[in-house]
Amino acid sequence: MTPWTAHQINLTRRQFFAQQGVRLGGLALASIAGSSLARSAQGASGMISDGGASSTAGRVHQPLEGLPHFTPSAKAIIYLHMNGGPSQLDTWDYKPGLRDYFDKDLPPTVRGEQRLSTMTSGQSRFPVAPSKFRFQRCGQSGIWANTDLMPHTSKIVDDITLIKTVTTGAINHDPACTFVMTGSEIPGKASIGSWLSYGLGSENDDLPGFVVFTPQFPADSNGQALYNRMWGSGFLPTRYNGVALRGSGDPVLYLQNPAGVAREDRRAMLDALNQLNAQNYAQFGDPETQTRIAQYEMAFRMQSSVPDLIDISGETESTLNMYGPDVKKPGTYAHSALLARRLVERGVRVVQICHRGWDQHGALPHQLGNQCRDTDQGTAALIMDLKQRGLLEETLVVWGGEFGRTVYSQGTLTKDDYGRDHHPRNFCMWLAGGGVKAGYVHGETDDFSYNIVDKPVPVNDLNATLLHCMGVDHSRLSFKFQGLDQKLTGVESPQIIPDLLSATV
Repeated sequence: MTPWTAHQINLTRRQFFAQQGVRLGGLALASIAGSSLARSAQGASGMISDGGASSTAGRVHQPLEGLPHFTPSAKAIIYLHMNGGPSQLDTWDYKPGLRDYFDKDLPPTVRGEQRLSTMTSGQSRFPVAPSKFRFQRCGQSGIWANTDLMPHTSKIVDDITLIKTVTTGAINHDPACTFVMTGSEIPGKASIGSWLSYGLGSENDDLPGFVVFTPQFPADSNGQALYNRMWGSGFLPTRYNGVALRGSGDPVLYLQNPAGVAREDRRAMLDALNQLNAQNYAQFGDPETQTRIAQYEMAFRMQSSVPDLIDISGETESTLNMYGPDVKKPGTYAHSALLARRLVERGVRVVQICHRGWDQHGALPHQLGNQCRDTDQGTAALIMDLKQRGLLEETLVVWGGEFGRTVYSQGTLTKDDYGRDHHPRNFCMWLAGGGVKAGYVHGETDDFSYNIVDKPVPVNDLNATLLHCMGVDHSRLSFKFQGLDQKLTGVESPQIIPDLLSATV
């Protein structure tokens, strides 16, 4: 809904109230005074703050009426996005028979009529590149995993649901990342984190309901750009944007008061500013005015809550050792993973970690090795840490990228060196905790990991299932925009995937 449309709607409401002898301006003045009338009006008007010293008139992260739609199996979600498209062939989709196909052309019957990217569409050959790495069956579940690159993650396979058949229509990074996170390749939609923050709120009013980390990544990686639309609120009010915490310097820019400004002075300035903003909202009805009030108040509370969040000195040595040596370095993946656990422990609804550098068109064995060394221990530690604290069963963890990689090599091919192009037909993701099956593999691909032969999982079916775990019926969570009831899962009637859910969900 545009501010102009919202303004017209609010004008009509004011005309109605005027006929009843009650004007919205009176409600705004009552809100400034902190009266109970303003608090009762909050549900209808969405006003956030009463401008008083406590600034806690009602819950800031209040869920929408009627949500969750049913009892959730997960209260929070941690989304580990490996930006760039991890190679499923070199991580989870083991294809030992490919050794016999080394440097042979991929059969045209397998490749079919697939659209190729411009990076390999001009190749005269499509030589098969088997993975050079060692795979082993791991855990009691016997899930195949690359134990060379993932020695830590391979030890937690009994806690995950491995999906081998996620599929997307996007072949380039920008639309593919946008699609995975927003359910549409077209920019301007709301991200899954924003939808959950909007619909379910949060249990902590002193931290954002949706927090994002963009940790450092290996220097020689092909680091695709990250777009803030991946954690943006799109057409939803901007207070549902993900808040990015920085890995160096101040975690949030300009959060702390300037030198010479005391906390009491800041409180007095905010009270005066909130009064002006409340008057502005009463006059113009722009919903972004409410967002501005909410953001000022959240920033004030974060001045105390963020330092407590990032102070890991109280963590035990055994916990820190579990995450590895980088955990004490702000901005690393391991440090971000530990803070993710600390955030959900504090009631934050959604945490997203976007790790760059997984786009290996060449020198894949070397670069993928760097990526896995950077993330493997922290990822496994996050699962184990949540589990030992009793948090995994109520926290849904998601790991994956935006698409997969081709079985044929891009550029030079040797047994120890090769690259892979983008492959949208099938790729691997995994889930853990939060009501999904443990130690389960879903779907199967052909002998070349090029086509799905059993149980395809379209991206929006997966997103519908993630919402289901959070107690949300994807078909009923919508927002009117541009004349449509917009949904995360679009208009093609995606379905949740019951096979991914534990028997108790």
